[in-house]
Amino acid sequence: MKAIRTQIPLIQHARGRLIGARETAIPLRLQIEETLEAGGDVVFDFAGVEVTQSFVDALIGGFILKRGPDVLGQMVFKSCSDDVRAIIEFVAADRADQYIKAHSH
Repeated sequence: MKAIRTQIPLIQHARGRLIGARETAIPLRLQIEETLEAGGDVVFDFAGVEVTQSFVDALIGGFILKRGPDVLGQMVFKSCSDDVRAIIEFVAADRADQYIKAHSH
């Protein structure tokens, strides 16, 4: 059985080159959830876009809080600028830290 790999070209969700609003991530989350539940990978393609921290948090932060930092192993971030990569790393580290604190009794 071939693993599911969902490609999400984020340029389709940008206004110009920027994705800033948290709400922009909402319609993507169901697609992401379905892929993760099936054990598949999600490939986020950041080619041609810049993003805000709030968008990235809405896109992946909830999954890290719900499933733990291991969920990042099912996510691929491609064509990221240095700024985008820094935002992803910050959000991932922050949410992973919150998850660990909440689950260490």
